[in-house]
Amino acid sequence: MGHRLLALALVATTGSAAAAPGGRVVGKVSVTEANGKATSADVIVYIVVFPEEAPADRPAAQIAQKGRKFVPDLVAVTVGQSVSFPNQDSFLHNVFSQSTARKFDLGSFKKGDAKEKSFPNPGVVDVYCNIHPEMAATILVLPNKRHTRAAADGSYTIDGVPAGTWTVFAYARRALKPASSRVTVTAGQDATVNLALVRGAEPAHVNKFGEKYKEPSTTYR
Repeated sequence: MGHRLLALALVATTGSAAAAPGGRVVGKVSVTEANGKATSADVIVYIVVFPEEAPADRPAAQIAQKGRKFVPDLVAVTVGQSVSFPNQDSFLHNVFSQSTARKFDLGSFKKGDAKEKSFPNPGVVDVYCNIHPEMAATILVLPNKRHTRAAADGSYTIDGVPAGTWTVFAYARRALKPASSRVTVTAGQDATVNLALVRGAEPAHVNKFGEKYKEPSTTYR
C-alpha cells in the first residue's frame, strides 16, 4: 500500500509552474518506527506538481555497494538523470529492478567496477541485489528539480520554488506512506512545513527470476 501511494504522489499530479522561481520551502521531518520510537533514516523531501528538465551538467547520482548494503539506500533524481552503481566490496554484486517505472538487470560485476542506468520516466524504482537478499534501495524519479535530502537532524530547504500553492511530500524507505502537506509559496519568502513519517518492516521481495532467494550460506560470495 505504501509504495502504491508513493507512486501516485509522484506521477498523479500535473500542472504548470510560474515562469520565475518564487521562494523557499523549509522545515523539519521527524521519523519514527511503528512503535513510536524515534529513528534516523534517509529522507527525501520533494514537490512534484510541475515538470522541469534535468540539469544538463549534473553528474549521475550514486548508490554504492558496500558492506553488503546499498549506500545510500534512498536517492532522488530528476527525470532523464542517471544513477551509477559502483561495487566497493571485494566480492561480486548484482543490481536489478522489477519496478514498473524502470525494469533492468545490470548483471554481476566485481570490485572497482561501476555500471550506470538512466531513468526516463517518473516513478518509484526499488533496487535489489540478486546475490545478497538483504540489500535493498529505492530511487525516486521526480518530474522536477525541487527535491532535496533532509539533513541528519531532519531539517531541509527546497530552493527556487515557484510562487503558488503546492503539496510538499517526504519519504523514507520502509515508510508506511509518504507524509504530505499543502504549502503556499510567496516570492522572496520562506514557507515552513514540518512533516512526520512512520516506518514499518522491510517488505519481502523475490530475486530477479521471481523466485525465493537461496539460503544465505550459498549466496554470499
